[in-house]
Amino acid sequence: MSTDADRLPQFVVAGAPKAGTTALHAALATHPGLYLSPVKEPKHYLTDGRPPPRSGQRGPGDAHSAQEWIWRREDYLRLFDGAPAGTVRGESTPFYLHDRAAQRRLAADVPGIRVVAIVRDPVDRAWSNWVHLRADGLEPEADFATAVELEESRVAAGWAPFWHYRGLGRYGEQLRDLYTVLPRSQVLLLRYRQLVDTPRETLDRVSDFLGVESGVAHTVAPENVKPYVADTARYRALARAARAGAALGAHVPPQVWRQVSRPLVAALHAGKAPRPEMPVEVRRAVLAPLLPDIALLEELTGESFDDWRRDTGRGDFRSRRPARA
Repeated sequence: MSTDADRLPQFVVAGAPKAGTTALHAALATHPGLYLSPVKEPKHYLTDGRPPPRSGQRGPGDAHSAQEWIWRREDYLRLFDGAPAGTVRGESTPFYLHDRAAQRRLAADVPGIRVVAIVRDPVDRAWSNWVHLRADGLEPEADFATAVELEESRVAAGWAPFWHYRGLGRYGEQLRDLYTVLPRSQVLLLRYRQLVDTPRETLDRVSDFLGVESGVAHTVAPENVKPYVADTARYRALARAARAGAALGAHVPPQVWRQVSRPLVAALHAGKAPRPEMPVEVRRAVLAPLLPDIALLEELTGESFDDWRRDTGRGDFRSRRPARA
């Protein structure tokens, strides 16, 4: 007779958003020794067994997104019922690394949980986050630097975690707190550039960490890359419609709104343009408050992240070499 422990995940890909969690989830799902939940981001441990609080649903699209959180325990356990005997069960919710309550719930519920945490240059991560929200018509601020400066007031107003442009990139603080609830041996820290530049070697590292055969998982085409969309009159009109639709979508099942909104999202993405270079002064301004956290991350890991302090990031992180399985 199975127990809850037999139906819970044995590992999670915990973060960070826009740092390759979708790509890693898809790649790990190709391994026959692993079972990844059919819902990529169940967000279960962001909840305490109750629906997401309305105080965290005040940004554009937040209320609609909150409907997809799998907060009921039986619904969450059911995600793993399809796992073949002997496979290692896992799920991917990038906000677990940022959310300290989620860290504590996860460690208490599954003391042996293995956590894969992916970090990315925090300015590049924030930029990609902003591009993502702009592409879907949700971010009303057309200037990246201004959107970042609005973060504190938005957080205070109860906007959801995906709007935390700088906050989601404070990996030093996040990792420090994770190490208070889990031993370091249960945490694997990866850099997004490793996923991009050396995918085969990185997947082998993850496989070894999870206790499954290496050389089996392989990369798949990226699924969560959003285009940069220029700020035109056409875009602004479509974006207003997208935000209004997302607000109405909060009152219908998520799958219904996703289906109905596809033509609108496609129209938004049709306005894609070359992604501009980030001005050096903008990068410096976004980076400055994060420098102490980068130093903390280096102290915790014994690894240099000095490349994050440079005036140029890696942009959209296209690999410098052809990706191989």
